[in-house]
Parts: sequence; structure tokens; C-alpha cells
Amino acid sequence: MAVKIRLARRGRKKLAMYDVVVADARAPRDGRFIEKIGTYNPNAPVAAIELDNEKAFQWLMNGAQPTDTVKAMLSYRGILYRKHLQIGVIKGALTQEDADKKLEAWTKEKGAQIEGKEKQLSDKKAADKKARLEAETKVNEARAEAIRKRQEEAEAAANPPKEEEVAEQEASTEEAPAAEAPKEETPEEKKED
Repeated sequence: MAVKIRLARRGRKKLAMYDVVVADARAPRDGRFIEKIGTYNPNAPVAAIELDNEKAFQWLMNGAQPTDTVKAMLSYRGILYRKHLQIGVIKGALTQEDADKKLEAWTKEKGAQIEGKEKQLSDKKAADKKARLEAETKVNEARAEAIRKRQEEAEAAANPPKEEEVAEQEASTEEAPAAEAPKEETPEEKKED
């Protein structure tokens, strides 16, 4: 009997979740399975993979063949690397302690990469939020300024200036140009040049 490790779909339309199952290759996708070893939720912001690493490793060592998607998940979790190291131990290429040290070092490195990526995503999200907030603040300030100008114009139209104020403004505008007018040179000054 050919055994596969594959995904079985569940959930509603456009919000699918998957069970990671060990099943006979001839069984239907969502049908009969031998054992459920985890879940996969691609709808989460960072795809959520929950696997029983020990069971997955045991099934791989017993000859179960993962599908492409499950193979990528097992590789991401380090289960395929563990299988690779265990085969080396079986063949005598390295000892169990060496294999465990290599796996532990790989796990730490992968954990650091995952943390870095999550931090990068959260920083990017915070920066985008800050940029949107600044843009919204600018728009709100422009709107407030426009509203203030309209209100001033409405108040000016509703309360026309008194005649005395208009006369004072006209008098001040007439005096200012007269004071600013340049002096004309007399004919005597022109001769001196």
C-alpha cells in the first residue's frame, strides 16, 4: 500500500484550512485517512503550520511520501533535514550526537530567520500605519483651513464693514501711494548730470 502525507481540505468557501494527514494514495483527497498529524492555515497573516514533528518524522522514516506542498512544510520545520541526518547515522557517516548538534544549530538559525522576518513585517506594518496617519493629518489640516476661510468669508458677508471703517481704509490707501511716488527731477538737476 502506497502511503502519502498530504493535505485534506476543510473549512468554508474562500477560507479553507487543511489537515495534514497520512493516507493511502488511492483514497480521495478529503476522504479516508490513516492518521492526522497536523494542521495548516494559509489564511493567517503568517501561514500557521502546526505539526506533530515526531509522528511526521516516524512516517517519513517508514516510507511515507509527502506531496509537494507538505514536503515544503516539512522542510520549513526541519523534519526532512532530520531525516537526512538520521539516514547518515544509520549508514555510519556520523554519530547520533553529531546529528543532534547539527539539527539544533539549524533549528536556532531557522528560528532567528523567522523572528527577523516577523520583526521586519511588523516594522513595515507600523511604518505604513504611521505614513497613513501623517497623510490623514495633512488632509485634515487642509480641510480645517478651508473651513476656517469659508467661515471668515461668511462672517464678512454677514457683517459688512461700517461706513466709517470703509472711509478710513480708503483714506489710508490714498495716502500710501502718494508717499511712495518717486520725486521728479527738476531741469536744473538734469543739467548737472
